[in-house]
Amino acid sequence: MSVTSLKPSASDRFANICLETLSELEKNTLVALAISTLAPGYLKGPLTSPDASRNYLQLNHAKYKNEVFGCLFLTNNHQLIAEEQLFFGTIDGASVHPRVVVQKVLEHNASAVIFWHNHPSGKASISSSDKTITCKLKEALALVDVRVIDHIVIGTEETSSFAEQGYL
Repeated sequence: MSVTSLKPSASDRFANICLETLSELEKNTLVALAISTLAPGYLKGPLTSPDASRNYLQLNHAKYKNEVFGCLFLTNNHQLIAEEQLFFGTIDGASVHPRVVVQKVLEHNASAVIFWHNHPSGKASISSSDKTITCKLKEALALVDVRVIDHIVIGTEETSSFAEQGYL
């Protein structure tokens, strides 16, 4: 993920903030502010911007110390119905059960989904086990006519998209 530098402006109170000088509490407050800024745009309208989705997910979920697997449940035209954290694991993995995912999709009456999970290591590389479970989930959801739009792996400074890398 790249960070865009903004030109300082006299009316921009945040222009001269330096991350190195912030306390942990201040950094957490800054992240919460960023999430609250991104969330309204993210929750309105269809999810047509992969960058906005990735940024939102990364801000919300990169901080976990253990692996978490979740899902964005979408309507037929990609409106967000709900977001849920479905499975919680250890520092290097989480068990994902297709049956539970299918149940949740049906509960939300979703037509499409975007999966996500974080890598506590901070690296967003797609592993062979990530590919395997995504394939199983895609096959299970195809039986109930639900599309898998993407699976985003979240690292601390980057994300990886299955769709963009041609795995879906």
